[in-house]
Amino acid sequence: MHSLASSQRVSFESSHNSLVLALIKSISGIRGTIGGKAGENLTPQDIVECTAAFGQWVKEKNGKTKIVIGRDARISGEIVSALVVNTLRSLGFDIVDLGYSTTPTVEIAVPEEDAGAGIILTASHNPKQWNALKLLNHKGEFISASDGREVLAKIVARDIEYVDVDKLGAYSQDDSYIQKHIDKIFALDLVNVEAVKEMAPTVVVDCINSTGVISMIPLLEQMGCKLIAINDEMTGRFAHNPEPLPENLTSLSDAVKFHKAKIGIAVDPDVDRLALVSEDGEMFGEEYTLVAVADYILQHSPGATVSNLSSSRALRDVAEKHGVVYEASAVGEVNVVEKMKAINAVIGGEGNGGIIYPELHYGRDALVGVALLLSYLAEFGKPLSFLKSTYPSYTISKNKIQLSPEINLDEVFTGLKKKYENQPINTIDGLKIEFDKDWVHLRKSNTEPIIRIYAESTSEVTANNLADKIKQDIKEILTKAATEG
Repeated sequence: MHSLASSQRVSFESSHNSLVLALIKSISGIRGTIGGKAGENLTPQDIVECTAAFGQWVKEKNGKTKIVIGRDARISGEIVSALVVNTLRSLGFDIVDLGYSTTPTVEIAVPEEDAGAGIILTASHNPKQWNALKLLNHKGEFISASDGREVLAKIVARDIEYVDVDKLGAYSQDDSYIQKHIDKIFALDLVNVEAVKEMAPTVVVDCINSTGVISMIPLLEQMGCKLIAINDEMTGRFAHNPEPLPENLTSLSDAVKFHKAKIGIAVDPDVDRLALVSEDGEMFGEEYTLVAVADYILQHSPGATVSNLSSSRALRDVAEKHGVVYEASAVGEVNVVEKMKAINAVIGGEGNGGIIYPELHYGRDALVGVALLLSYLAEFGKPLSFLKSTYPSYTISKNKIQLSPEINLDEVFTGLKKKYENQPINTIDGLKIEFDKDWVHLRKSNTEPIIRIYAESTSEVTANNLADKIKQDIKEILTKAATEG
């Protein structure tokens, strides 16, 4: 689930059946693990409370009485969906249920249906025991931070007004939107289906036992790919950790090499993140998904670009190569979208494999990412590994420091800003310090009591050393503060 900085987050953890159980209510919605006690895990009570609060907010916000919902293939999805649907109908909303779907498909359906809002039932890359409600406004975009705070307040207040029996909302199902989504992608000027059909690439796709099966497979088939699908039973029992990181994609890499495929494709369970494997079985790198797609877009439609502060500098380098503006946003999809709109960006996204192409819609979308990338490969005429070699090679070192109550984060950031006052510094989301083309970004986690410390360099050793140096600086700042205190 996309995350936003908020002090109004309620989070609990407990041990049960050797699993960590949790409930997180934040301005981006509600997510947690199935089972356990109400108020501590994602239980029916918690789902109903969040849904009712959101529904009440929609009523007051825009007065529209239609809401679109869709879900990934999680085991708990059917139960969660029934709770959400019937709570909303009890508030008087007519429901258009897309059933099994993807996050970007629901985002597209909301304005198409002239609905007041949308809800996607998915915990994105989290394991199977998790589920969540992603909340969309009437534009099919994630609700803003201020809107999220209003919804949170309604969860706490429980000031909900249900309708009487004669005004209960209607329920309808519509399974046509996956194809509508694909048709909209194929209608884009820069998606060259005929060129891809002529190339007829052998493609391996890892559907992670979720709705990539009903979305990514038909997209690739309709583009004329010779398709090998793995983990293509839509059971919600994920064959591996569903986050599309290199350590989780070894079977995809093996399949690419075995089948001598041109490319390997991996998505997360709700199909908004995209990771690629080159023809040699090597990881293309999540960070470079956005870089490659942006390179293609900028060759044909020059314009501003956006990624978040924790994403690779490679996008900035590509933007500079094309002579266009690059700007960084705070971490979180909603912040990237806000910045993209502000500078009229033609392409943007996040370094986790999230492509946002406003010609289609303002949301991360692995389907449009694949269509654009394959169109680029057809035009480029060389292997994916060769394309990767044309970009600057960066490595991001990801670290964290446990936060304890006595750590004053403002004091830490002030000390670091003073120490590195001669370096370019960005404070829109935590603290980012640049050292020529190297950088380090520190920010408080939205979901854990930690400071995340990301550092990037052209050298893995340098990136790790830079992160270690900043961690040592923090220790010195805290020691000095304790001594003076």
